[in-house]
Amino acid sequence: MYLVEKAKEEVVNTARIIYREGLVFETWGNVSARPTENEVVITPSGIPYEKLTFVDIVTVNLAGQAEEGKWKPSTELPLHLAIYRQRKDIKAIVHTHSSCALAFAVSRQDIPVVLEEQAQIVGGPVKVADYALPGSVELAENALKILGKDGGAVLLANHGLVGIGEDLSTALQICRIIERSARIILWSKLLGSPYILSPGDITELRYNFLRTYGQDNPPANS
Repeated sequence: MYLVEKAKEEVVNTARIIYREGLVFETWGNVSARPTENEVVITPSGIPYEKLTFVDIVTVNLAGQAEEGKWKPSTELPLHLAIYRQRKDIKAIVHTHSSCALAFAVSRQDIPVVLEEQAQIVGGPVKVADYALPGSVELAENALKILGKDGGAVLLANHGLVGIGEDLSTALQICRIIERSARIILWSKLLGSPYILSPGDITELRYNFLRTYGQDNPPANS
């Protein structure tokens, strides 16, 4: 029970952050976490983020059956559950409607890797899933085709961005970095054409980041 309650608090905090940072519009977008093997906590449908509290978060099982909560879960529950069922490594999902990433989604263009942090954190370009209506099984299936076994993010055509991770801080970081990359690409087009990092550079940046970056990893020469 402690894990579920803690996850609810983290979902509320993350939802407030994406609203405060302008990564969502009005009540669109959603956040979830999977604190246990068979339980998912997710934001409710249509409740303003600035009014969201701990008791508003809905708990369901992986079959989508409600376990706790007074509200209907997000309409994108099928998408979240499909990702959790296919990707056992994923414990958190953040779905945003941020403007610059959405510009790519409505143009149905992938977001290429022009920034080192996208190579390091996301690991590659962010691809666009085929369009399907929100809340549909087809939408979930299309997203999963792009995410595969190790993808960290997907653009939903004419809809938004989904970032996934082992925890909510990682999923949120992915959404932030992708929005920043999209914004810089759009700005760079005013000056000409952005230069895209090579596949080799992307692979090396990702490898070095995972191996040596931060205080939990030893120095490269150790």
